[in-house]
Amino acid sequence: MFRRVLVANRGEVALRIIRSLRELGIESVVIHGKEDRLSLPVRLADEAFFIPREDPLASYLDIEAIVSAAREVGADAVHPGYGFLSENASFAQRLSDEGITFIGPSSESLQILGDKISAREAMSSAGIPVAKGSGKPVQDLEMALEMASEIGFPLIIKAASGGGGIGMQVVNNEAEFESALRLCQGRAESAFGDGRVFIEEYVESAEHIEFQVIGDGKNAIHIGERFCSIQRRHQKILEEGPWISEEERERIGSKVVAGAKAIGYSGLATFEFLRSPEGEFYFMEVNPRVQVEHTVTEMITGLDLVSLGIIVASGKELPINQDQVVFNGHAIQARINAENPVTLEPSPGKLWECHWPSGPGIRVDTHGFSGYDMPGSFDSLLAKIIAWAPTREMAIPRLEAALDETILLGLDTLIPLHRAILQEPDFLERQITIDYLERHPDLLSRGR
Repeated sequence: MFRRVLVANRGEVALRIIRSLRELGIESVVIHGKEDRLSLPVRLADEAFFIPREDPLASYLDIEAIVSAAREVGADAVHPGYGFLSENASFAQRLSDEGITFIGPSSESLQILGDKISAREAMSSAGIPVAKGSGKPVQDLEMALEMASEIGFPLIIKAASGGGGIGMQVVNNEAEFESALRLCQGRAESAFGDGRVFIEEYVESAEHIEFQVIGDGKNAIHIGERFCSIQRRHQKILEEGPWISEEERERIGSKVVAGAKAIGYSGLATFEFLRSPEGEFYFMEVNPRVQVEHTVTEMITGLDLVSLGIIVASGKELPINQDQVVFNGHAIQARINAENPVTLEPSPGKLWECHWPSGPGIRVDTHGFSGYDMPGSFDSLLAKIIAWAPTREMAIPRLEAALDETILLGLDTLIPLHRAILQEPDFLERQITIDYLERHPDLLSRGR
């Protein structure tokens, strides 16, 4: 097992990683910029390493500075968390060159999965269902239109690199296609330095369902599914699980395990799908890292996913098999983003008063505290509040009660929007698709 791990992240995920390292008896060192010098991860890690940069993001994105920090503090491994460099194949390779373990998949796996076109091809070859698509980058407008007509409208244009919904556009008819294509190419080039895009059938009225997987390079298992259809700007704001039948879980679960084994995957991964109204699953992408919503799976299985990821990264075999994964009850997570609940614009600032909920079945993952000055330079996620109960019908009011107990003065948050969603009839009846907020615009006005 590792002796010392450098945590190359910030906020609640850095704190979450530190917690698992402590339980495993591993020393933790967390990097930070000047904005995070008084943050909880910096205060609670065994050691902190300051990377001074004028640009706040640069402290967490400078590969050479982080590699140098890992060497200087004597770290055996680096945990990237999510975001920042967590999916960067060059970072993983650079650490490997220095004899330092990247807690995550190999650089080769990251290269395959970081390109949505190659990932689509690899997963299709492993037997995972994919939507009808171009299967290669489209550049020439005439060729692109020909492919689009074969696929049929509506369709979706996607950037080959990156994530977060950037460089993604739904096109309803041929008249919109050219401008949408140019727009996506420009956004992809600007955001990722890679203007390649491809086109794919758009699955209307779909559900977003993802499968949690962990592998050790030889073997792999799935740890069930999460339902993630309530989103704004392709970003999830509420997740829950379980969602599908045992038969579906076994069928799709066996396919994602085969996909992970096919590329010799090691570490945590999430296989993301769209499920059509007819019940057909279509592969979207693989997120090769710990997910924000890993907490939902931990609540319904009792497993520590972050610790499992660290264990397999140390070279050990998976300590559990598929038969040992048991699901119990239902969990729902609300992402407490510091955003205006009506406009969804970021709302950074000082948190003057802060009280988090507790009680049976309630978990809070956060780096927020009274007096915390939340920077505007980073992601708006302040906390995750998760409610577990024996059934979904019991978990919903438990989460409502937890939100009611939460006191956050000084920042706008999405809590009013979450409350409105938890009382909305379609949500209560499980009639939820990825366009849920667009179909319920009144929820935003009720978030006042």
